Amino acid sequence: MSKNIANWDKAKREGRKLSFITAYDHPFARMADAAGLDGILIGDSLGMMIAGSPDTLGVSLEQMEYHTSIVAKAVQKALIMADLPFGSYEESPAQAFAASARLMKAGAEIVKLEGGAPMVETVAFLSARAVPVCAHIGLTPQHIRQFGGFKRQGKTPEAAARLIEDAIALAQAGARMVLMEAIPADVAAEITRSIPVPTIGIGAGPGTDAQVLVLHDVLGLNMDRAPGFARAYINGAALMQEALTKYAEDVRTSKFPE
Repeated sequence: MSKNIANWDKAKREGRKLSFITAYDHPFARMADAAGLDGILIGDSLGMMIAGSPDTLGVSLEQMEYHTSIVAKAVQKALIMADLPFGSYEESPAQAFAASARLMKAGAEIVKLEGGAPMVETVAFLSARAVPVCAHIGLTPQHIRQFGGFKRQGKTPEAAARLIEDAIALAQAGARMVLMEAIPADVAAEITRSIPVPTIGIGAGPGTDAQVLVLHDVLGLNMDRAPGFARAYINGAALMQEALTKYAEDVRTSKFPE
């Protein structure tokens, strides 16, 4: 997939499904790009996957800049998306632009922010200033203090209607993509039909234009409990632990170095 975002719009029109995955460093980003992933997200999930935090709230803009810069060095073909971290964009559209500019200078080609209707003005402001935006609705991890944890959203008819309204408003404001997390599959499919821009799902069923998962979940590296919607394609943690155990044993028994 070309880095040209217009090609994502074309893929939506043609019904071609696209794939996103998170990556936070050079080696994994290089592997994901070589494997043919269409997009790579430098997510603020790095706070949990890399730093061992219980949530994403402690991730700084400086950390996002750093990880975006090292991923960008590795990626040749995939679209590079970076999260605006908590506290870097909510105060005003001008604050959001300043933070977005820093991430784009670090190598991001599109930035992602969380929130529905309250973010419409910010999305419009950024879009008018050459910043491509992906809007994130549904389970927005930066709002877990309000949600009371990582809980599915849009489960009532009223909540589902708000999500649909938010998605339409965000697309009309200029969002180039809408990511939907942990919402009912029928709601995600309805949103996908209702807006002209590509939708990305995570725990939102098969009816979206693209899917995204966390790299550590896909590779079986999440040492904690992975979300129910994730799928591990390899038991990476067990394989790596086996290799490290063997190395330690070989050192103790003088089998290494020979």
